[in-house]
This record gives sequence, structure tokens and C-alpha cells, in this order.
Amino acid sequence: MKKSFSLMLAWRYLNPRRAWISIITMISVLGVLLGVMVLVVVMAVYSGLERDQKKRLLGFSPHILLQYSEDLNSLTTINDWGPMVDRMEAIPGIQSAYPHIEDNAMLDSNNDQRPVTYQAVETNDERQMEGIIKILDHENYPGSSADLGLDDRVVVSSLLADQFRWKLGDKINLYSTRNFREVLKAYKSTENLLVRDRFPEQITALKKLLREEWKETPDGYTISRTQANVINALYDIYELTDLRPVEKDSLQALLELFDQASHDPAKDTFHFDAGAQAELDQHLTDLLENQQDKIDADVLKGIKGLVLPREAEIVGVYQASMMVKMPDIFMPMSMAQGLSGLGEGVQGIALRIDDAYMADKFVAKVLPQLDENWFLTTWSEQYASFFAIINQQRVMMYFVLSLIVLISAFSMMAVMFTVTIQKKKEIGVMKALGATPGQITRVFLYQGTILGFAGSLLGVLLGNLIIYFRGGVQELFRHAGFDPFSKVTGSNVLPAHMDFREQFFIALMGLILCVFASFVPAFFASRSDAAKSLRNL
Repeated sequence: MKKSFSLMLAWRYLNPRRAWISIITMISVLGVLLGVMVLVVVMAVYSGLERDQKKRLLGFSPHILLQYSEDLNSLTTINDWGPMVDRMEAIPGIQSAYPHIEDNAMLDSNNDQRPVTYQAVETNDERQMEGIIKILDHENYPGSSADLGLDDRVVVSSLLADQFRWKLGDKINLYSTRNFREVLKAYKSTENLLVRDRFPEQITALKKLLREEWKETPDGYTISRTQANVINALYDIYELTDLRPVEKDSLQALLELFDQASHDPAKDTFHFDAGAQAELDQHLTDLLENQQDKIDADVLKGIKGLVLPREAEIVGVYQASMMVKMPDIFMPMSMAQGLSGLGEGVQGIALRIDDAYMADKFVAKVLPQLDENWFLTTWSEQYASFFAIINQQRVMMYFVLSLIVLISAFSMMAVMFTVTIQKKKEIGVMKALGATPGQITRVFLYQGTILGFAGSLLGVLLGNLIIYFRGGVQELFRHAGFDPFSKVTGSNVLPAHMDFREQFFIALMGLILCVFASFVPAFFASRSDAAKSLRNL
């Protein structure tokens, strides 16, 4: 039996009644088509999501972040950051360098509070501003702007805006979490005893020294080294962090006056000016006569200044994604410095380079320009855990959806077994006419190959068609009140990227599975007994 004849016979078996297409053939092709189509669409969406989220992150995040640490254990505030910015901008390949701050605050809006993250924006840096402008949600929040200027104006995430039902122009209050530490510290100080009651021996010794043991000289007062040890004990008290501010100020003033004393190495004595005694005695009197109720009231009153909110106006809303951690709020640099308690300092220096995807290699150009206390982080390292999750989900979906194609192949195997049973007599006739088992196997292999090729090809084509018109499909879902994709992805149209090499592999996998599925029933059919097959003719 020639190969061409085997192919013709396989084609005839696909359409035994000479109709346009048989129901069995259609079901077999449809199973493979759906499996391949789903796999193509989902993989394209995952590729698109990964690319879209990277594009979003690279729009506002530093490609490389430089930070400084004096002890290599904790970050150090960078106060004089201007020279480092100039040095980095001189390196070829760096588009811009600017100060970076990313921190958290407490939000108060509509009688509701929650912690939020914020990132500073250097409004003079065009590259960073372009990245924020590109993600503004003009569709749901017309008029959104990234014009922050130097005022207390902010751009907020769409997730936060939807939750609080904000509109452009609304005002929000932000509390610095850094100040809360000072509040707690001040509040706890009121729970302690006064210095005179906590350290009676040291205060009594100081009182005796200043009022009884001073040795008067023509131009002032003198104390010995032993007497000076009484003063040294005050340094340990001053270093305590739970003192009331008023008492700490008195101790500081005492110690500053002691530091002004001149030392005579020959006699090992300390000499004070004539006017020092009155000042020292006054500060000692303050420590001895402090009224706890009064100074505690002053401490609690001072807390009010620490917890005053920073009011900001919402001038823009950007389209956030639930898939990746993005700042809740973008704010101007000056406002971020105030909320983070950094003064004129910053947390790091952000670098934007020509090709962000080459950041890991570009590090080699930056490192020679840094001292040993500087260290850097690339964007791929910063978001490594997020992209690892995306890749894991992608692999998992590939595995799960591949099972659909495998199930389709098993369904085709069942159909092919049915076909071989239906053609049992014809198989007997072919064997009686001299057909070999291999030739009979080839008939059904051709049949499975045709079904697999048609199903895989149509699946890829239909998958690409769905991807191309995904915006319209999503719009239909949106009109029906079902649209979970926008908030999750941060995009009105589900992102997708068609990788034709990947689609070819998916189609090839479907074809191979179908060929294998047809081989099993074909093998058993070719080994059937011709005499038994012809017995009922």
C-alpha cells in the first residue's frame, strides 16, 4: 500500500459520509483547538503582564540606587548629595541622577486612617516626571496632572483613590511616622521619677560641691580632680533617652559650663570664671525645684507640635496595579524630606541609564566612582521577588494548561479507538489483500496527524485573534459589570505579548500529542486477526 494511498484513505476516514465534515472529526479537532488556544492566550497575557509591569516600574523607579552607610549595618542620611549627583551624571550612559526618598506615613482622610508608602519626586528631573505622566489615569480621573511643583501637592494611586472615593482637588492629611517615635519617647518620660528622685546621690553630691566645696580664687573658682568626678557622673545621666526635655536641657547647660572650665595639668585642677557659679547654681536649682505636674503638662503640650499633620492636595491619580507593590503617593522632594525627618538630607541617589535592562552590567562603570561605604542596588535586585513570583505562576499555568491539551489528546485516542472498531472489517479486507501492519498503522497515524495539525493551527490562529481583539472582549465584560482585570493589572486593556516561537512550540506539542494518541489505537488495529475481522462479512 503506497503512502499516498494511505493518506487518501486516512482523509476518507475523516469524512466517511462525504459530508462537509463529520461530527467525530469536528469534536476531535475542537478539543485540540481549545487546548492550544487557551494555552496561547494565557501565555501571551503572562508575557504581556511581565513586560507591562516592568515598563511601569522602570518609569518611576531608580534603575540603580546608591546608598551610604558609615558602619555597613544601617543606612546613613546623605546630607551633601549634590557632588555625588554631579559625579554620576558625568558617567557616559547615565541619563540623569537625582536624590531619592521612599518611606511611609500615616494617612488621615474622611475620619479613616491607614499607613501608606510614598516616594519623593525630583520635579526638575524630566525623566522621572515622564515616567509618572505616562501612568496617570486620565480615563477615570480626567485632568490628572503630575505638576507637583514645590507645594504640598501629590499624585495618589487609583487603588487608594477608589477606596477613599477621592476626587481631584481633595485634601488629605499625612502624619510622619518618624515623629511618632518622639511622641512615644516624650510620653514615656512622664512615667519616670524626676532626676532628683531617680539619682539622689549624684544630685546631692553636686549640690554639696556647688554650694559648699567650691574653692574661691581671685578670678573665679577651682575644684580638684576628685571633685570633678562628681560632675562626670552627670554625663551618664544625660545620656539616658527617657529624661524629660526640661531636665535634659538643665543637665546639658550644666555640662556645657563644666566643659568651659580650664584645666591646670600641674595641679590637676579645674578653674571656672567668676560668673559660672551663679549660672551653675541656677540650673541646679531648676533640677531641685521642678514641679512634676507642671513639667509633665509642658511635655504633653509639646507633643501637639510633633503630631501636627501635613495637608496635601490631590492633583493627579495614577493607574496602580495590584500585582506589584507601587508607592501609594508621589510627592515633591521637599515634602518627603519633611515627613521623613531628613531635613535637607536624602536616603540615596537614584540613577536612570540609557538601557535599564543592562543595569546589572552597567554597575561595573559606577563602582569605580564610589567609596567603600557606598553600595548600590539595581531594579532587578529590588524587585527580584516579584518577578520570581510571576515566573513561578507562568510555569505553573503552563503545566496546568498543558494538561488540557493532554486531555484533548486522550479524547482523540478514545475517538481513534472507536474509529478502528468501526473500520474493523475494512482493516480485515486490507490485511487479506496483503497490507502490512505498518501500512495499516500509517493510515491511522495520518488521520491523527491531520487532526492534530488542524486543531493546533486553528488553535494558534483563534488564540491570536482573541489576543488582537482582547480590548473589545474586555469591554463586553465591562458592560456586563464584570471586569476584574483593570484593578489587578492597572490597565484598561489586558496587556499581552505574542511570542511566535512560543506559539510554534505550543502547536508542535499539540501535534506530537495527537500523533502519539493516534498511534496507540493504530498499533492495536494493525495487530488484529484478519480472519476474525472478515468472519462477519
